[in-house]
Amino acid sequence: MPTRPRVAWPWAGLATVVFLGVTAGVQMSDRGLQSILSPAIRETFGVGDAVIGALHGIAGILIASALAMPLARLADRHSRKTILLGLIAAWTALTLLGALAPNFPLFFVGRAAAGITEFAMIPIVYSLIPDLVGERWRVGANLGFAALMATGASAGFYLGGDLLHWVAGLGGIGWLADHDPWRKAMLVLALAGLPLLLAGSFTRDPPRHVVTDSAPQVASLLAFVRANLWQVLLFIGAAGGVAVAVQAVTPMAAMALVRRFSADLEAIGHTLGMLILVGNMASLLIAWGVDRALRSRFGARGRPAIMGVATAIAIPCAGLLAVATSVSVALALVGAFLLATCVANALLPTMLQDLAPVELRARAFAGYSFVIAAFCALGPVLSGGISQFLLADDLLSAMSFAAVPVMGVTLVCTFLWWSRS
Repeated sequence: MPTRPRVAWPWAGLATVVFLGVTAGVQMSDRGLQSILSPAIRETFGVGDAVIGALHGIAGILIASALAMPLARLADRHSRKTILLGLIAAWTALTLLGALAPNFPLFFVGRAAAGITEFAMIPIVYSLIPDLVGERWRVGANLGFAALMATGASAGFYLGGDLLHWVAGLGGIGWLADHDPWRKAMLVLALAGLPLLLAGSFTRDPPRHVVTDSAPQVASLLAFVRANLWQVLLFIGAAGGVAVAVQAVTPMAAMALVRRFSADLEAIGHTLGMLILVGNMASLLIAWGVDRALRSRFGARGRPAIMGVATAIAIPCAGLLAVATSVSVALALVGAFLLATCVANALLPTMLQDLAPVELRARAFAGYSFVIAAFCALGPVLSGGISQFLLADDLLSAMSFAAVPVMGVTLVCTFLWWSRS
């Protein structure tokens, strides 16, 4: 019986993917940390829930993703390694400067600027992965990169309270004595960019794969969208509904739980961090296994089906948050919601890689990120606005009211996607 030829592992490429995942994870931990620090930030600057929602949504997502587009265009034409190293350096400097802002407008601008570097990095990495590891390892590398980002995001929640407690004990040491504990926590996180910048200089910068088929190359992202308009609209609609819901819940969850149940912030951060980590890791395995099981029977139709079913499970979890009677019940609902929405989102990068031509990958991912960011920005803005102006600061109920309706959009889009594929 003939044996299969042994396929060499692309170790250098995989090592670069791991580095990029760790780097993106550190940057994502910034958002989790900011969520834990939100009550202190709110108190320092004397702002309301609506403004904190705008901080998480408009500054942290929408502005950042809009300005990431030209950076992605550069990455399609110039050295991606050089641009990534520049983004790491900029994130470090901007996070340091944001932590030292004397008033909220400057803090808002600083956080938006730091967010630009985070959003610009992700589409560039997804354009790099196929060139680093090849087609055979592409899906696994995509999921591995996503897992490392998820680990970083969960670490921001899990360790945020511990970091805040630790830096509070440094109050009498030198120049740190002049800053609030939450500022010190952000400064400590920013310093993690220095070793990442050093390590990044040793990573690979692979050549772009040459298109070998006879089809004409697509030079314009707009032309690509026009040629695939129906599929792009369903893709954006399905992903957008879940994006609003996730951002309506996740960034505001710690503050909402502390407020309703008078829970300990550090304990809430630990639990949310574990829920985010477990939910993301488990979702990657679930999505990978279900996708493999459905692919032979349904082909491309299986992926929108996975997204639709997962969203249908997430809807009651979000809805019941409004009537949660204890912190444990609320955390269980948040955990189930996060797992279901992570499953819904797990295969989106692979689907976009399949759809976008090689020469447009970074721009396609940046364009997708910007459109989705417009939806993401609505999440915390809706939660904060509903809480402050309609529900007398009942933030947990506001999260529920913001998340449930928009997931109906995802159900409609995935059904149409399924029926017309």
